[in-house]
Amino acid sequence: MRRSLVRRGTALAVSTALLVPVLAACGSDEKGDKSDKKDGSTAQKADELVIYSGRNEKLIGPIIEKLEKATGTKVQVRYGDSAELAAQILEEGKRTKAGLFFSQDAGALGALSGAGLLAKLPEKSLNKVDTAFRGGEGDWVGVSGRSRVIAYNPDKAPKAPDSVKDLTKPEWKGKVGYAPTNASFQAFVTGMRVLEGDDATAKWLKDFKANGAKPYAKNGAILDAVDKGEVPLGLINHYYWYEKAAEVGTDKLKAKIHFLPGGDPGALVNVAGVGVLKDGGQSAAAEKAVDYLLSAEAQQYFASETKEYPLTAGVASPVAGLPPLASLKAPKIDLGKLDSLQKTLEMIREAGMV
Repeated sequence: MRRSLVRRGTALAVSTALLVPVLAACGSDEKGDKSDKKDGSTAQKADELVIYSGRNEKLIGPIIEKLEKATGTKVQVRYGDSAELAAQILEEGKRTKAGLFFSQDAGALGALSGAGLLAKLPEKSLNKVDTAFRGGEGDWVGVSGRSRVIAYNPDKAPKAPDSVKDLTKPEWKGKVGYAPTNASFQAFVTGMRVLEGDDATAKWLKDFKANGAKPYAKNGAILDAVDKGEVPLGLINHYYWYEKAAEVGTDKLKAKIHFLPGGDPGALVNVAGVGVLKDGGQSAAAEKAVDYLLSAEAQQYFASETKEYPLTAGVASPVAGLPPLASLKAPKIDLGKLDSLQKTLEMIREAGMV
């Protein structure tokens, strides 16, 4: 049976630490960290796998149990914030305990890929997922997707704007909720930086803040505020609305959501994904886990339980009313480039958002 080795850490501090260059060159020098390989990495039995997971235990615990049964692999899971765990892997280097990294977002996977710590995945695994949702180096792959949307209250805002750039206009002054400390908002800002440059993004952040945007701690709190009419609009991920609708009933939910057109930065589709650690000594077990997470059973689990998009070709979402992934007008972006989180956090702070 899997064991939970650690809980989620503090996201903001460790996210900043993620991209400190010195970590990429560091190994673990702790006394008592024994190795039985000449290169310093740790040996692992073929039927055992250690997963460092940025997705929480409540969410993926059930699918990990199914993975164990389907692959015959004994799994241990270390839970934490995705950026924290990526930093840990960078620090551990060749002595890493992890065989598989399961990240909440593409940025942390991109950071490990850039440091050369992820192994190339078999083509048969990569080819199950569209190239837009996997690493350009072929060393990580998305397993579920989520789209950024604008939630709106029809009583307060009969029509949502078609671009996040419109949210700095006077007509939306004090009328937009957002979550500046949330990883999804930060990924969206990083995506805007990749698409439009730092200067344009910094200006948008400052103008958005100056226009009275209201901060919340989480996406769910934003959706609740929009539903109650506390704010007319809110920036969230799509699945929060579908989860709430499943919980209370669509007829009981005042809030609606708008998928932005035209490749707008606010329509970013990000992924949760996995990568096999090159020095984890668990490649065979890790590759089996990757294939299971891309299987129809696992994809249907994510689609049904979290209302995210399944990414494996041929697997459709069972969620009523959810637009097909192929129909979304998301910006074209290399998701691996969402790894420059430190600069994004600096810009968010400079804009006075945190």
